[in-house]
Amino acid sequence: MPEQVILIPGLMCDARLFLHQIIHLSQTRLVAVFMPLPEPTVEALSERLLEGAPERFAMVGHGLGGAVALDVLRRAPERVTRIALLATDPLAEAPQIAAAREARMVAARAGRLAQAIADEVPLSALADSPWRDSIMELQADMALRLGEAVYLAQSRAMQRRPDQQKTLRRIMLPALILAGRRDMVVPLRRQDFAAALMPYGRLQIVEDAGHLAPLEQPEAVTEALEGFLNGPAVTAMRPA
Repeated sequence: MPEQVILIPGLMCDARLFLHQIIHLSQTRLVAVFMPLPEPTVEALSERLLEGAPERFAMVGHGLGGAVALDVLRRAPERVTRIALLATDPLAEAPQIAAAREARMVAARAGRLAQAIADEVPLSALADSPWRDSIMELQADMALRLGEAVYLAQSRAMQRRPDQQKTLRRIMLPALILAGRRDMVVPLRRQDFAAALMPYGRLQIVEDAGHLAPLEQPEAVTEALEGFLNGPAVTAMRPA
């Protein structure tokens, strides 16, 4: 039986972000979804994931979920068989981006959560397609259902996330970076940088997709993940 895969949604997304992947991947392996809430730090979230995870597992993380997955690797590399990251920035948050996030948090506290979410992932962050408006509506619905408290905690976790360059350099296991060509939130160059840091890292570009590739191009993302998860595993890590 293949190892279990844990899917970790990104900022203000729920399991619906990975709906297509859940349906198809679960035909051949156990699939679990870890929701990154309500802790205000990536470290607390990774600790909670490890408490409920099996002894060995694979991870797929998007955005904040990718930051959690990287911290799991930092803590317990021996338990991870492989990792796939989507729309994930491995660096600590830059001051100007943290300041912009703070402004969105102020708006959310003032009752403007919908506007804060629209500013987090604007229409321009998704590839132009006939279903782009529907995806934006789904993004808003996921966010509003999670609510203000979750948004504030997750935003704080993003602001405080650690720089994981050292972790990336030490990852001696299969690693896939799936990057939407049109992602303006985590630009392609940043995701290419992450792949280049990893000894077994590989960048794969999802065409006609932006920041929410699992929703924009679900079949392409599922196909890429199936091929990656079915590949050989290497489980080791370089010394610190």
